[in-house]
Amino acid sequence: MYKASNSNSEKAENLPKQQIPPGTTIVDFRSDTITRPDAEMRRVMAEAAVGDDVFGEDPSVAALQKQAAELLGKEAALFVPSGTMANQIAVMNHCWMRGSEIIAGNKSHIFQYEQGGAATLGGVHTFPVENLPDGTFSLDDLQKAVRADDLHYPVTQLVCIENTHNMMGGKALPLSWLDQLAVLCRKLELPIHLDGARLLNAAVAQRVSPERLTRDCSSVSLCLSKGLGAPVGSVLAGSRDFIQRAVRLRKVMGGGMRQSGILAAAGSLALVRYETTLLADNQLATTIAKRVRAAESSKVTVDEAGVHTNIVMLDCTTSSYSPSHLRNDLEKLDPPNDLVSVKALAVNNTQVRLVTNNTINTQDADLACQKIIKVIS
Repeated sequence: MYKASNSNSEKAENLPKQQIPPGTTIVDFRSDTITRPDAEMRRVMAEAAVGDDVFGEDPSVAALQKQAAELLGKEAALFVPSGTMANQIAVMNHCWMRGSEIIAGNKSHIFQYEQGGAATLGGVHTFPVENLPDGTFSLDDLQKAVRADDLHYPVTQLVCIENTHNMMGGKALPLSWLDQLAVLCRKLELPIHLDGARLLNAAVAQRVSPERLTRDCSSVSLCLSKGLGAPVGSVLAGSRDFIQRAVRLRKVMGGGMRQSGILAAAGSLALVRYETTLLADNQLATTIAKRVRAAESSKVTVDEAGVHTNIVMLDCTTSSYSPSHLRNDLEKLDPPNDLVSVKALAVNNTQVRLVTNNTINTQDADLACQKIIKVIS
């Protein structure tokens, strides 16, 4: 949240792009990537023991990697600058041969939002299958997507899933589906890569250990800089051999960092605190969904039961009121009567996304709900 101030001493980077009235409250639901390190996290960063991690000599990075591997139930883990890099390293690692193909959901981050990196960087083709509303895809569709042994085709090498599923509204994938997927992939002799950017939100929501969600996946990425609150970084976990190859891939992609223990220390603290942090975010999203649904708007609705974690999708139900209209109305101020601005993202032709995060306290959330209900009523 940003509070407008008359003070001239405020740092320039914290000022909004346009002048806004004093007393304005800005509640930012655009993403959980906007989180900032709190005082405790800044302290552990300042005190972190560091070394040259490219030489494998940074103790804070080593500690984070061990901690993440244990949490995710894998033999080893690697600290990387971003979730996109973690996913691309995983794809290239599983698909060492050019002309390979992965199968991924058509709404997945790997397919939609990584610039086609699998093809650009690794010479790997992607076969998209339709994502269902719960973030899964049909296992029949998966089986049909596997290529026959024909020299005209790429070679199917990997299945990619996303949990929670961002564009399907933060859905936590059903445990029963994960189990069925594992059985099928073993039959097909295909490894599974889990894009687990918000995996721990799912673990908290389903009241299971992260290892329960990763146990049948050969590799998993986990973002530290979303709801967990660290400033930078993700981890990629898998077998020791997989991570040894991942170190080489990270280097060629420019991801080798030197005294990165300052960042790793923040990630370690974030993992220690994940249950408390993410439970609050998930609960806040549920509260917002309840209040919006209760407003019984004729132009904007929400699937309350579909809010599993920290993402709320506002559905624009009429062609005359688009997501861009809703986004603009939520952000618009009307001083002096309305000094609350709610930031959100119009993510497609029918939906505006709200993502709860640790910058939003109970009072801000209440003001935001009042603004949302006023706009949609």
